[in-house]
Amino acid sequence: MKKALVTGSGGLVGSEGVRFLGAKGYEVHGIDNDMRAHFFGPEASTAWMIERLSQEKGLRYVHHALDICDRIQVEKLMQEIQPDVILHAAAQPSHDWAVRDPHLDFNINAQGTLNLLEAARRHAPECPFIYCSTNKVYGDTCNLLPLVEGETRWEVHSSHSASRYGIDETMSVDQTRHSLFGASKLAADILVQEYGRYFGMPTVSFRGGCLTGPAHSGAELHGFLAYMVRCSLKGRTYRVFGYKGKQVRDNIHSEDLMQAFWHYIQNPRAGEVYNIGGGMRSNCSLMEAAQIIENLGGPALKLEYIEENRIGDHIWWISDVGKFSSHYPDFQPRYGIEDILGQILEELRRRGESIASL
Repeated sequence: MKKALVTGSGGLVGSEGVRFLGAKGYEVHGIDNDMRAHFFGPEASTAWMIERLSQEKGLRYVHHALDICDRIQVEKLMQEIQPDVILHAAAQPSHDWAVRDPHLDFNINAQGTLNLLEAARRHAPECPFIYCSTNKVYGDTCNLLPLVEGETRWEVHSSHSASRYGIDETMSVDQTRHSLFGASKLAADILVQEYGRYFGMPTVSFRGGCLTGPAHSGAELHGFLAYMVRCSLKGRTYRVFGYKGKQVRDNIHSEDLMQAFWHYIQNPRAGEVYNIGGGMRSNCSLMEAAQIIENLGGPALKLEYIEENRIGDHIWWISDVGKFSSHYPDFQPRYGIEDILGQILEELRRRGESIASL
């Protein structure tokens, strides 16, 4: 039986990867030590998902509560499993949180990735290695685009190609403000590329926009759509930081992301980089997301506006997925922003997250 190794297996992307690869016939080994609860508090814990995966009928899932920063344990597990696929989705995911503990942020994002890469080189060098990178590797360079303010969102001026296709992989990652999180993720991103280019390993960095879906344990510092829905259902105030709430994000459903990963697994390339996200077909501003939630039957969101924006935050980000589509033309994403928010609403209600449950 083929084996897969998924890091961050209790998180949004990791749990989706566990189920997806399990359905493809893999025995899936997951690494997750619930650091999300440490980062964002007990409400953001992934323990509920780990329990669900462990009990899911028909799913061959083996859990390992180890730390990817532990080089010896990572190599021991890699040698034992010798996986056929590696999906690396574990991370410290917040640029705001990284300031609190830069050493831990870098150890998880950069050193942890190096530990996995080197263990894979030693024990599974032919195994496709998929790394969940981020658009934050570009820093705030995207804020230099010619932006035009609309009624509910910022847009790129029609004279610029990004207004039609989004932002592609040629955007510079240099001479920009990344946040410490962006810097640690960029270090890992480059390592992933280098193991592909230097050692010829099938490695890839997927630079995601907003990755989302009903399995997201949303918190204020990470996972804005899931957290926004949670605030709506629980009657909490959602804080908007800067840019008049008109900042734009593209959003890709975790199932669509898995389809992209699967196309890569079937025909991997060495040291590749792709921007991946909802693109021009699935995006919204914060203001628009709040209205969509209400249109879908969620309680009207209470908004508090904070004038100061988050450091290094993007005003407008929509991924140009053209490069990936040109390499894998059969990739066809299914979900739009209304589908995504509708599923998040349904899942949180099912888990009893509403005013009535308080």
